[in-house]
Amino acid sequence: MSNMRGGARLTKGDLNANARRDNKTSMPRSQILKRLWQYLGRYRLHLVLAMVLAAAANLLNLAGPRLSGLAIDALAKGKGQADFDRLFLYCALMALCYALSALLLYLLNRITLNLTRQVTYRMRKDVFDQLVTLPVGYFDGRQAGDIISVLSYDIDTVNESLSTDFLQVLQSVITVTVSLAMMLMIQPALVSIFAVTVPLTVLYTRWITKRTRPMFRMRSNKLGELNGYMEEMMAGHRFTKAYGREEEVLRRLDTINEEAVKAYTTSEYYGTMIGPSVNFINNLSLALVSVFGSILYLKGGMGLGDISSFIQYSRKFSGPINETANIIGDMQSAFAAAERLFRLMDEAPEKPDAPSAFALKDVKGDVRMDNIDFRYVQDVPVIQG
Repeated sequence: MSNMRGGARLTKGDLNANARRDNKTSMPRSQILKRLWQYLGRYRLHLVLAMVLAAAANLLNLAGPRLSGLAIDALAKGKGQADFDRLFLYCALMALCYALSALLLYLLNRITLNLTRQVTYRMRKDVFDQLVTLPVGYFDGRQAGDIISVLSYDIDTVNESLSTDFLQVLQSVITVTVSLAMMLMIQPALVSIFAVTVPLTVLYTRWITKRTRPMFRMRSNKLGELNGYMEEMMAGHRFTKAYGREEEVLRRLDTINEEAVKAYTTSEYYGTMIGPSVNFINNLSLALVSVFGSILYLKGGMGLGDISSFIQYSRKFSGPINETANIIGDMQSAFAAAERLFRLMDEAPEKPDAPSAFALKDVKGDVRMDNIDFRYVQDVPVIQG
């Protein structure tokens, strides 16, 4: 269905001309991250406090496996030689560490939610301030629903990623680093197993990420197109019924909806493949650690408590890697949404009036269209005379 502006007919191709232009080249991810950081950087105090709380909470949580191993060693001294005083001490310390860690994580979540709420408010305000400066031609060449999709769906997607994925990545970095250090202290030889499994995980993740990024960009664009078409049809439903265009509108809606469903299904299909695949590699490394750790124990190279601690640290080491792989799909969706958001904010504002411009006075209503050629979209004239 065509959109009417000033007697000129804007076809579906005209409405999507700017979208096709935007999709020719994707915005570099480094540029997207830099611009997101510009928003986060305004709240440095919140960021510093979040990092301190994340570090403290994870360090307390990571003390648990070591204390657990020491408690096992206190019991594994032989028949009748168990040191229950040390056992109760280590158990009490574990309970204290886990309780403090839970409290700090609660405070961390509150601070992170407050941070993302302020960032989201600033984003919406900046987008709205940008919209009021854009020329009429920008809105004439785009569907209103697509613009609304940026203000609602895309900003919400970025907000959800900042509130959950950002916090998870921050904690994962600390957990992986400390767990690796503790495993090196307990038994460096067993750490060599991860020299094989971790590169496999990284290579696979990089490969699948490159494949899925265009899919998530396509998903965001198709959802925006669907929202735009539905908004246009709902606003003009009286004209649709008056001219008997219901069947044509429904056929077009079915086509756009099928394209949106296909884009969504394809991106989610490949995005959800990452987690199970990485989890399989991590479970393989855990099995190898258990086998070779048992061999070292039988040969006297490790204590029973050391094996227990090492296995727990290996799970904590591989766990964040698996969790990060699981959220890659969400992060890809957030990158695609942020790209659409920043593209809107990069649109050139309407040119200001010339310094010599003046307001008309004593207007008598004598308007003549001589040598007029006015258009919003290229090759779509609105006024000619």
